[in-house]
Amino acid sequence: MTTLLQITTSLFSEEGQSSKLAQNFVATWQARHPDGHVVVRDLAANPLPHLTAERFQAFLAKPDDRSPAQRAIVAESDALIAELRAADAVVLGLPMYNFGIPSTLKAYIDHIARAGVTFRYTANGPEGLLADRKLTVLAARGGQYLGTPKDTQSGYVRDFFNFIGIRDIDFIYAEGLAVGEEARRAALDAAHQRIDALAA
Repeated sequence: MTTLLQITTSLFSEEGQSSKLAQNFVATWQARHPDGHVVVRDLAANPLPHLTAERFQAFLAKPDDRSPAQRAIVAESDALIAELRAADAVVLGLPMYNFGIPSTLKAYIDHIARAGVTFRYTANGPEGLLADRKLTVLAARGGQYLGTPKDTQSGYVRDFFNFIGIRDIDFIYAEGLAVGEEARRAALDAAHQRIDALAA
């Protein structure tokens, strides 16, 4: 059975524009994969704690030396990683907040970036351990930032997922959503056309 992991990061949860685009992708994917399974990770409805020294030390501690509290922290991270590892494909709804990614997504990234688990350091440099899955990013933005220095999201998201081994990445952008109704409709129409093509 093919599994699609949907990661929702909008502070409006499923009502956010990036979430709605991701939902459209999921619906199209399901129509073409009737036996597929969709897992939803909603980081607004179920936010993760931000990384602290305590949590980071729990990741670094040897398994036999972890306290009960540290084991609980690591178990939460392990569950997120297992969920990602079980997915054949991932769709990420990505709004832009103040020129960056949502802080909930950063917290998620900090919980799945685990040396020896999702990546490892070798004599030839870091090696990602989560290869062979596809990532589609649905990026919704109020302004026009693609191709400018203000687009801090695209490179960061691509670099991080490349780092853990996910290199097959497509971005679908819906920009200018706050510019005006005509620009909004044109951006969404173009995004939906790309979704129809890529969700196959």
